[in-house]
Amino acid sequence: MLGTLRQKVFSTGVSSSSVIGQSLLRIRPSFSATRSYASSVKEMTVRDALNSALDEEMSADPKVFVMGEEVGEYQGAYKITKGLLDKYGPERVVDTPITEAGFTGIGVGAAYHGLRPVIEFMTFNFSMQAIDHIINSAAKSNYMSAGQISVPIVFRGPNGAAAGVGAQHSQCYAAWFGSCPGLKVLAPYSSEDARGLLKAAIRDPDPVVFLENELLYGESFPISAEALDSSFALPIGKAKIEREGKDVTIVTYSKMVGYSIQAAEILSKEGISAEVINLRSIRPLDRPAINASVRKTNRLITVEEGFPQHGVGAEICASVVEESFEYLDAPVERISGADVPMPYAANLERMAVPQVEDIVRAAKRACFRSS
Repeated sequence: MLGTLRQKVFSTGVSSSSVIGQSLLRIRPSFSATRSYASSVKEMTVRDALNSALDEEMSADPKVFVMGEEVGEYQGAYKITKGLLDKYGPERVVDTPITEAGFTGIGVGAAYHGLRPVIEFMTFNFSMQAIDHIINSAAKSNYMSAGQISVPIVFRGPNGAAAGVGAQHSQCYAAWFGSCPGLKVLAPYSSEDARGLLKAAIRDPDPVVFLENELLYGESFPISAEALDSSFALPIGKAKIEREGKDVTIVTYSKMVGYSIQAAEILSKEGISAEVINLRSIRPLDRPAINASVRKTNRLITVEEGFPQHGVGAEICASVVEESFEYLDAPVERISGADVPMPYAANLERMAVPQVEDIVRAAKRACFRSS
């Protein structure tokens, strides 16, 4: 191969503390993105990052409200909505029955009328109960109405594997939602990701699927003063290079970013310089960033928790083969979850999701080192 080549603002006159039952004019606020990279000065958990982002956006815009199971009185199943009921009241922090299809449909209808619902799923596995409203009611309406109907709604909650919760609570839906035109799909890793991307999602005029990770909620990450500013937001569709390298590109998202960084540190001790890309956005996908990195390193590894067939990694590999094939010095490597429903037994569960050592071995293979 040619490996040596290096080649709507708010509608006027409308405000309300009530979120259901009052029709508001449709809005399309302009998106104001700050820099993608921020210098680190203090630490914050992902849970607190999401909570603070919700709080600030609800404070800034009375059209924003939260709806879901146990988001109010119980403060959220994972305490993401802690304190919001006391601050904003039951009209903007709406506890619902266990009926995802029902409250998702209500949320989409509210978005049709200019409100900005944030719909919480206790796990994205339960979003399957509401898939018709997410895809047919939310994702397709703007196109089918020739742009006359905006659906500014966020669907958020934990996605993918947790620990010991079985197959019906452990699936990753990034590839499912990422394949649907009309949706934007985000997957934060760090606290800065969580704050900046959730704020961007709430302000966006289109439906956004926001895929969190339960195991990351309690993790603390460095966060800058810039990221703590109430105006902070990250641009949708832009990846972040978490670690620069020159020998192999590792593209990943969500919890697997941390695993990939750990793998890169191990590889560095063996003379392999790995570049780690945190996608942040599944749809739109930052193809230019991915291809630019591969054209530099000449090798590609994708890492995801989801199933291998028709996965996010498969789409990334296709993009690189289509746009940068002549730069590849080795076959692309895909690391994914096992092609089985998630086992319940702890030892089998570990075997069903990617581990740091899997990434290290793949990188060595790509660099023609003994694995």
